[in-house]
Formats: sequence, C-alpha cells, structure tokens
Amino acid sequence: MVKATKWVLVKSFEGTPKSDDFRIEEEELPALKDGEYLAEAVFLSVDPYMRVFSKPGDTMVGEQVAKIIDSKNPEYSVGEYITGMFGWRTHTIGNPSSHARKIDSSLSAPNSTAIGVLGMPGATAYFGVLNILEPKEGETLVVSAASGAVGSIVGQIAKIKGCRVVGFAGSDTKVRYLKELGFDAAYNYKTISSLKDTLTEACPNGIDMYFDNVGGDFFDTILPMMNQFGRLAVCGQISTYNDTEPRKGPQPGYPILIKQLKVQGFMAQRWFVEWPKAFKVLDGWIKEGKLKYRETVTEGFDKMFDAFLGLFTGENIGKAVVKA
Repeated sequence: MVKATKWVLVKSFEGTPKSDDFRIEEEELPALKDGEYLAEAVFLSVDPYMRVFSKPGDTMVGEQVAKIIDSKNPEYSVGEYITGMFGWRTHTIGNPSSHARKIDSSLSAPNSTAIGVLGMPGATAYFGVLNILEPKEGETLVVSAASGAVGSIVGQIAKIKGCRVVGFAGSDTKVRYLKELGFDAAYNYKTISSLKDTLTEACPNGIDMYFDNVGGDFFDTILPMMNQFGRLAVCGQISTYNDTEPRKGPQPGYPILIKQLKVQGFMAQRWFVEWPKAFKVLDGWIKEGKLKYRETVTEGFDKMFDAFLGLFTGENIGKAVVKA
C-alpha cells in the first residue's frame, strides 16, 4: 500500500493565508483497479486562483507534474510524465476521467515548464493576448503583475507582435528583469508617486490594450485612460483576494460605453483543445530566443504553504514551483 501526504484546507481564508489554515494529512491508497494508474508528484504549482477555489475540508486545489509509477491502464505507462489537477498531494490514483495531460516529449523545455510557460500560465498569456486583445503592430499594451508567470509571457508575446509594452511589478529587482525581457518601460508600482502620471508618461500614444492580473486601483485608473476601441483582458484580481471587506470604487460603465471598450474576463481552459498547438508555438519562440522564462523553485513538499504565501508577498519572479 502507498501512503499519500496531502495539504487540507481546514477553514476559509480570512485576509492573507496563514499556516494554521491548513493541516497535513496522510491517506492510505487502495490497490489499483483496471483502468487506473498511480502518479507521484514531481513538481507542484502554486497560483493565486487557489486562494479563491479551494474549499474547507478539501485537499488544496492545484496542478502538478507527476510521474506514473504504477499502472493498470495501457494508455498510461510507467515512467511517463503527466500534468493533472491533483491538488496538493504526493500521490494520486488516476483514471481516464481525471483528464490528465501527457507531457509532449518533443518540446525542448524541461518538465517543470508544463505547469508554467508550457502549461496553464503560458496558455493564459497566449490566448489572452492573441484571442482577447488581438494586438496590432504599433499599439501599446500595459500589463500588471508583469514579472509573474503570466504577465512576463504576456509582455513578450506583445513584443513579438510589434507592440510597445509597459509593465508594472512590485520591486526594483523585478523591474530589472522586465527590462531584460525587452519591455519598453517598466516600473515598481510601490515607489511611483502617481500611477496615472506614470502611465501618461509611459504611454504617449495612449493605451490600446490592458492585461489585468490584479484588479483594484490599477483597473480603476487605467480604464478611463484607454484609447477608443481599446481592449481589456481580465485575468486575475490578486490585489483583492485577501480583502476582508468589499471594495468600494468608481463605476466603470461610462468609459466602457463612451470609448466603446471591449472588456472580457477569461480562463485559458476555454481553449483547452488548442493548448498543444499553443505550446509548440511558445516552445518555438523559446528555441529562437524570442521568449524567456524564469522559475522560482521551492524545495520540498512540506514547503507548499511557504511557496503559496510568497505569491501574496511578492517573493516570486516568473512561475512559482515546488519541487516535491
């Protein structure tokens, strides 16, 4: 018998996540049945959405790269690597209904990127920019949380498409990273005196596209500054996830109407069947040197909480990954 270790959410989050919101449990797994396989976690993802979608009493939600270590399913061979929404756990019994995705061995990047630039974050950036924002050469794109797993890829795709890219991040180190990636302008939002004035200076031709990872004041400030027929892709709201009281703010309807803006929320799973094609394009850009990525790796399954908390305190550059 195999024992799985898992992180269980014991109570709803109030404000910033705390260690006593969780407990670590062991679970003895049954013998495999026909059609099942046993997967062992290799790399686990931590992402802000987990703060919203995890429920008390359940294993924390999340995606992982796992290795098949036993199988009674001919479609899943021992030694193969997959990604699956198995949550924060070391071992998982899967079956065809688990919707695990085999990692394409023809891709050049390491397996950890299957939960990063060649996984859900990469797909989010790819489809958000190309399908929602539909960039045109010479346009200006602004992206918040620009040094993160999604934002850093968003900016680079926009540059590949010939756009001016302006990014905001939470430290001078992250700003330097954005400039290394080729962003036309990058700012530490914690040290600027005025977001509106900074945007006015950085975007002399106005803002055509905004990729929103944070919500809050960024969205409220940028919305009325958008050009006519501007597009906004609403991907995340991390600045509000730890709020304990509902936000009060301006009503967005008027600028959306007058400027005929396109404002669309989205999740990358909408294009799930197209992910393999997107990953081949992204991998091609990596091999050509047009697309760079970074991972912040935390060692040890017992450090899942530390890596998760780091998302909300600005510890990571690029994709946050836990190596089991």
